[in-house]
Amino acid sequence: MSSDNPQSGQGRPLPRKESDLFKNVVKFYESKNYKKGMKNADQILKRFPNHGETLCMKGLILNGMASAKGAVGSKDKREEEEETKKEAVELVKRGLMMDMRSHVCWHVYGLLHRSSQNYAEAIKAYKQALRIDEENLQILRDMSLLQIQMRDLNGFKETRLRILTLRPNSKVHWLSYALSVHVNGDPDAAVGILDSYFGTLEEGCVEFEKNFESSELALYKNQLLSETKGEDEDGLGGVRKALEHLDEIEKVIVDQTGWLKAKLSYQLQLGNFEDAKDTAMKLFERGLTEEHRVHGAYMCALLKCDRETCLEVEKMKGTGTLATLRPFSEEERSILLDAYGSKDGLSKLYPRSNGIKRIYITILPTNSDEFKSAIDKYCQKQITKGVPSLGADLSSLYLMEDSRSNGSRLMLATDPLDVKVHPVHALLVDLIEAYTTSLSSNNSFPSGDGESPPAALLWAWYLRSILHEQVAEYAQGITLINKCIEHTPTAVDFYELKARLLEAGGDIQQAADVIDAGRDLDHQDRYINNQTTKTFLRAGREEDAKKRIALFTREQGSPEQYLYDMQCAWYELELADLLRRKGEFGKSLRKYMAVVKHYEDYHEDQFDFHSYCIRKVTMRAYCDLLRFEDDLWGLPHYGRAAEEIAKIHLHIHDNPSALESDAEPDYSKMTPAERKKAKNMARKKKNAAAKDGSKSDTKSNNTNGGSGNVKKSKPHAIDEDPSGKELLALNHLDEAKKYAAILARHAPKSISSWALQYDVSVRRGKMLMGLQALFKMKSIDSNSPQLFSRVVDFSQRLGSRSSKCHDTSEEIISAEFPKLMGGKTLSEFVKSAIERVKSDAASDLPMRTAVAKAIVSSGVGSAPDSLSVILDSKLNCRSANVDSCREALKFIESVGGQSGKGQFQALVVTKFPFLKDF
Repeated sequence: MSSDNPQSGQGRPLPRKESDLFKNVVKFYESKNYKKGMKNADQILKRFPNHGETLCMKGLILNGMASAKGAVGSKDKREEEEETKKEAVELVKRGLMMDMRSHVCWHVYGLLHRSSQNYAEAIKAYKQALRIDEENLQILRDMSLLQIQMRDLNGFKETRLRILTLRPNSKVHWLSYALSVHVNGDPDAAVGILDSYFGTLEEGCVEFEKNFESSELALYKNQLLSETKGEDEDGLGGVRKALEHLDEIEKVIVDQTGWLKAKLSYQLQLGNFEDAKDTAMKLFERGLTEEHRVHGAYMCALLKCDRETCLEVEKMKGTGTLATLRPFSEEERSILLDAYGSKDGLSKLYPRSNGIKRIYITILPTNSDEFKSAIDKYCQKQITKGVPSLGADLSSLYLMEDSRSNGSRLMLATDPLDVKVHPVHALLVDLIEAYTTSLSSNNSFPSGDGESPPAALLWAWYLRSILHEQVAEYAQGITLINKCIEHTPTAVDFYELKARLLEAGGDIQQAADVIDAGRDLDHQDRYINNQTTKTFLRAGREEDAKKRIALFTREQGSPEQYLYDMQCAWYELELADLLRRKGEFGKSLRKYMAVVKHYEDYHEDQFDFHSYCIRKVTMRAYCDLLRFEDDLWGLPHYGRAAEEIAKIHLHIHDNPSALESDAEPDYSKMTPAERKKAKNMARKKKNAAAKDGSKSDTKSNNTNGGSGNVKKSKPHAIDEDPSGKELLALNHLDEAKKYAAILARHAPKSISSWALQYDVSVRRGKMLMGLQALFKMKSIDSNSPQLFSRVVDFSQRLGSRSSKCHDTSEEIISAEFPKLMGGKTLSEFVKSAIERVKSDAASDLPMRTAVAKAIVSSGVGSAPDSLSVILDSKLNCRSANVDSCREALKFIESVGGQSGKGQFQALVVTKFPFLKDF
């Protein structure tokens, strides 16, 4: 029986004709055929204008049409699209009000929120829909995707269980529920769920045959078994089960390499070292001789390392192995040398493996004749072949004991002061000097093994120049690289090295010109073009950088927009740094925020994989994806952008006058001549901005609209706030707090994260949070200059506060803060730091500068005393680069020491011979 006001949720369905039209509306929406869907919806609404479900679907289609166009084109078009979206929201809300008992209306309302990435509200709408229709699979599936996206893990598990209960005959539902239990930290139950699923299958089913899906599912179950605790006292019962399970599933495994790697890991954890050696050899036979993780595991098996060390080696990246993790005893070294270098060793079994040769050199004792002979042979071969990366390769041999671990771990020497005294560097210098002398006179290496190719001398010079660079001998390095360029002026690598030497030596402008000359030799080399762009940006030459980077962007449209679309974060970070140095904080924030937006996009991009990965049974890769996304906000590029955003906001909070440069000048306080000059400058600035805008508009019109052979490009969004005024209008302390909290949570091992958290906390008056940040910094690096300066700052703030914290907070601060200072007063703490840096001639320059500042601020000594802390080092200390020298000079100027300033400038010019305007 028809009604004048049909509402499905209220038991009054549409007539048959309109019901069929409504089904077509849903079908056309799902196929994105929006125009036909709109036409059918209008037909229903023409007869029943208040039908709730149709109003909701019409709103959803309108929203889809607006989203399909995207926020591109002119301002008018974007405003039109925004209006369309607003109309869509109003339609959906109106439809929902008309039929609040309809699960379709609530589902559509959730879909609308999901399209705007308002996932929390979408989940609420889905839950309301499920109260009306508890067994609607589509709504349950949609809600489960949002729950895993939002990491509502308990809700995700409950939803997947409801889906499995409703449809227990689907493989995807079983796997999804097993995964939901797994991510909730219960691998035992997840294994039981997979066993239950396998129990529902008939014998001879395709799931038990050898194919990709069966293989991945078997390996996923094996991974779950390895994560279980088991009933054994040592807590390795799950690993034992996983090892046994590997043998059971071998017949269905396609990924034999993954199977062998898992077996190797389990054998090492259980101490089955002989079996582990055999497994490692099978991996080498499969061609993994260049994979250093396998070599690290092989070393652990040979030396019978404990489980913790094996797991640590398993997580090492790049070319890291056990040989680069910790020092060896003579007995351990002998075992490894025998395994790699004997007649039956790996070097004989795989004579063409570069990885094995290189690892063998790392194992050799650096003071032995065998090491000298091996490195001599290795260098001669690579120089003869002309390998530009040889210098970077050899630098990984500069291993030294890590003082923070009491000698139980190794670290790489990177500071020029440490590299200069390293025995391997001294040996390399002697070898290369001998090469250049012999090649210059005899055209052969000192060993005299026949005549060498003409380019051997050239690459020996090149390597020697790199060795000069590693110990900050920039002038000597330039002399040699100039000889290389004079010999072969067409080699791009020489120009790049010369530019690096000039930049490190202080002349960034000439470095930019040199690398640009090298770029001009090969216009097809994207890498050298990118390096040129980066150097131009560091030199403050923004327009030159934009011209270079535009060479590898599309011919149509704006290069800046193209780079944003391609998520070119390194360019945006370098450009943001440039704008920040120029004091253009609004524009700088825009670029930093662009990088943040990229990472937000990465986070959103995982949404499409939640259903895809389970459907394709790539369960192990999906788990890795979830872990990666959980750690996304701790990645270096995001951390750098977030930290600089917070620092800019803090700088503006501390110096509100920093924004006054863009404000209208006060002409009333000027003389007529000054007023005329100021108005002329303002007019020129305005005309220049208008001219730039006109050029960009003309270029956009030429590329998008013109006739001829120019291909039309897609319209792009127009930046309505290029100066970043909207960002500058935000609450600076709140913005800094937001990003500091993100970094403290997701990058807790970075000392700069906690330094930033401290800076924000004390400005907000949250002294207890500031104290917590100081303890976190101390746990990371107790000798950090960042920690020292902030401990001094905290002590001074405690003494100069106008109001105190809550009584409980005061008790904690009074009890805990003295531990940071070793129970000393502020003056005693600063004096002990003075003694420490003066007793260690190599203590780094930032620490010396921090101590000098503390001497003045705490009144422990006079200005000359503070200057002596810096000048006594003669710059023969760690971390003495151009930036740290500028920071030290800024302090010296602030205390008014003209003689000290002259002395320091003389030291800097001697160390950095190409430095100008210092």
